[in-house]
Amino acid sequence: MKPPANKTRTVLFASLIGTTIEFFDFYIYATAAVLVFPKLFFPAADPAAAVLQSFATFAIAFFARPIGSAVFGHFGDRIGRKATLVAALLTMGISTILIGMLPTYAAIGTMAPLLLALCRFGQGLGLGGEWGGAVLLATENAPPGKRAWYGMFPQLGAPIGFFLSGSVFLLLTQSLTEEQFFSWGWRVPFLSSALLVAVGLYVRLKIHETPDFQAVIDKGERVKVPVVTVFKDHGRALVLGTLMATSTFVLFYLLTVFALSWGTTGLGYSRTEFLVLQLGAVIFFGLLIPPSALIADRFGRRAAMIGVTVAIMVFGLFFGSLFVANNLFAVGLFLVIGLSLMGLTYGPLGTLLAELFPPEVRYTGSSLTFNLAGILGASLAPYAATWLATRHGIEYVGYYLAGAALLSLVALMLVRGEGRRTGVSLV
Repeated sequence: MKPPANKTRTVLFASLIGTTIEFFDFYIYATAAVLVFPKLFFPAADPAAAVLQSFATFAIAFFARPIGSAVFGHFGDRIGRKATLVAALLTMGISTILIGMLPTYAAIGTMAPLLLALCRFGQGLGLGGEWGGAVLLATENAPPGKRAWYGMFPQLGAPIGFFLSGSVFLLLTQSLTEEQFFSWGWRVPFLSSALLVAVGLYVRLKIHETPDFQAVIDKGERVKVPVVTVFKDHGRALVLGTLMATSTFVLFYLLTVFALSWGTTGLGYSRTEFLVLQLGAVIFFGLLIPPSALIADRFGRRAAMIGVTVAIMVFGLFFGSLFVANNLFAVGLFLVIGLSLMGLTYGPLGTLLAELFPPEVRYTGSSLTFNLAGILGASLAPYAATWLATRHGIEYVGYYLAGAALLSLVALMLVRGEGRRTGVSLV
């Protein structure tokens, strides 16, 4: 029997609310990795060493995400998108709430950073299964000619989640004393995630299976082990998709995690004024996602990505001249330009990655591609950028970004023929 059709508003809201929650959870960790964890979980005589140790736990999630992609992707391609999305959301949410309940180094010693790392792994595991399913929920319910438009709704969860997480931390730092913030205030964002998870679950449980996956079931085309099929039959798409998404990750984490850390230490800006600048700039990230989707539907996902990737390369060359001390205007302009480019590249990315794979392995393939790009482009970006800025100067961080964009550009030039295998045009 044919399942009931999903209502457009329900589908788009379910894909948006899920990724908003997932990215809220993810970003509150990123912010805490800069502001809180170095002091409470990694005590060290050298503050810089504590920050680097904290960034190492930040990277754990990116290595957990491909595992989450394989596990949740397997069930997403075997039993369906809906049930798998619910499980991914719970995994991410529970891990985040537990972080807010952890004792610190002062209370239990070395067990504190170990438990923090374990919870961080759980966050990565859940996000590894969330993103791909949310994108498919949107794109596989899209009418012809509007795949990128539908596919940008889960992408909007990234700027919204970042804005919410940054706002919470800004409010806490403004309303609490330093002692109160480090005593209990930092736990509030992690514990408050429980309310968001409850909303997300309620919406997710109301949706039905996507038409594309239902067609796979009806035709008996489900594969036994999707991850094996992806590596065996779609290895080229996996590699090229990973490379073309790499610069997107590098760009974002340089402008958020690294910029917050370097701006409040190496450049001497206060935590409050830098968070305000970031929150203002992230609005441009969100505002540029819808027009990027319209451009991608009009001119093709690949063509849209090529144009913005070239722009990211150019931006990298001016990185050092804009991200400077004692000039809030220059830093604000730096963040606005960078996060505007982020919106233009992130909007069509989900749809493009999904279209590289056929429906029977699309959950696994798109999730693996996205999260392998996370390992390559984001997991070590704050660490590598801090090392480059300390040893060679901030301009070398820009060269690092330009090099990542060049790598993505080459992959985009080579990926053109992959869409023919899935029956879509990537031009």
